[in-house]
Amino acid sequence: MSAVLRPLIPVDPTPRASGWRRWLAPVVSPPVVDFWLRKLNPVLSWDRPLARVVARSQESRDAVTLVLKPNRHFRGYVPGQHVNLTAELDGVRVTRSYSPTDVRQADGAFSITVKHIPGGRVSGLLCERTQVGDVLELGPGDAFGEMHLPREVPEKMLLLAAGSGITPLMSLVRQLSALGMPADTTLLYWTRQRDERCFTAELRAIAARHPHFRVRFLLTRDAPQKPDEAVGRIDSALLLRKAPDLAKRTVFACGPAGFVRAARELATDAPRFCGEAFTPAAMVQGDGGTVRVELRRSRKTLELASGMPLLAALEAEGLQPLYGCRRGICQTCACGKLAGVSRNLDTGELQAEPEQALRLCVSSARSDLVLDI
Repeated sequence: MSAVLRPLIPVDPTPRASGWRRWLAPVVSPPVVDFWLRKLNPVLSWDRPLARVVARSQESRDAVTLVLKPNRHFRGYVPGQHVNLTAELDGVRVTRSYSPTDVRQADGAFSITVKHIPGGRVSGLLCERTQVGDVLELGPGDAFGEMHLPREVPEKMLLLAAGSGITPLMSLVRQLSALGMPADTTLLYWTRQRDERCFTAELRAIAARHPHFRVRFLLTRDAPQKPDEAVGRIDSALLLRKAPDLAKRTVFACGPAGFVRAARELATDAPRFCGEAFTPAAMVQGDGGTVRVELRRSRKTLELASGMPLLAALEAEGLQPLYGCRRGICQTCACGKLAGVSRNLDTGELQAEPEQALRLCVSSARSDLVLDI
């Protein structure tokens, strides 16, 4: 029988607005209040979710784990989801999304593990310059994403992680471990080299405690040294060896877009597949030429490449639309489409009807468009 999942720390479904804040809201300026509150305590704010860094550790050669203690305005998350994090760099507010890597603790603290991307502005800030005691802003928006356990935990699960794709899946593994490992679970975790791996010792310890949990570390540029290590890229032969009962397992996959696409194609017989790619959508080959895109609120009309993600196309024209994940999950870049035909770059589907929340990062223009930007 499938186990019924009871979230360890549920997401708060209602905004936390006390009575006095509701009464004062019409007559106060939140930025002014925040300015004075910061004098008392940097993590205090009128309504902004902020978090203090309370611990920092090197997780791998190029990844750092930060433990964050949020203020009361943070509404929480379900393990496997993402949260937005906003930083100010050179006077510009920049937002990126990260997956908490654990179950939120009783005191509200949680961790994120950030890989340093060469040239990455926010990852560079978090990995190189952020220290214990620093305060970070969470949001905008609540936690998001579908990479979480269903209410009825499946009897069998297969977790496929490549590179940074381990972060939401590690959160799921820790949640399952805290619940006593109610599902027979196999984790296959790919990295190029051994020193790029995160959580190795903890994953082995969880496997030692729970007979129903197995972890296999796959390497593409290093030779195996341990019994739980192997060499190989994702393909049908490897999955058949590591998960011969794939058709009975619910599959979660996270990694680069090509990895998730291959996993989806190989897991067609699985009862359920949930995949998230952390690389941006690619341009659709064959959608050549340019289209006219009208930005109604900005009163601008641009000629953009057809088939190119709209977010990237607008950035190429010098615009700076807000975004978080660049992979269609967080909705930060969503805007209204008033007219025209767009293509969903994840599915290839065309949408000719107006949309209230067109995601710029995973949509392209298939015809002239009118956007509410």
